[in-house]
Amino acid sequence: MLDRFRGVGAGSKVDSWVGTGPNQPIKPNDAEAAIDEDTLTSLSMETGLSREELISRITRDLPEAINKMTPKW
Repeated sequence: MLDRFRGVGAGSKVDSWVGTGPNQPIKPNDAEAAIDEDTLTSLSMETGLSREELISRITRDLPEAINKMTPKW
């Protein structure tokens, strides 16, 4: 997942999530570029969230979730 974000030019943002400083936010277009269409469609169907709400939650929650999963990096 992190490599996908790095691949779309959000590497400095991703690095902030795994680093010790503040987390840089991502924009909806970062998430849409990093996550393939099939995955977004599948997640939307599984969660019952609209595509827009799913993207909104990813951009809001992913940086902190990654930060918590990488406390020693």
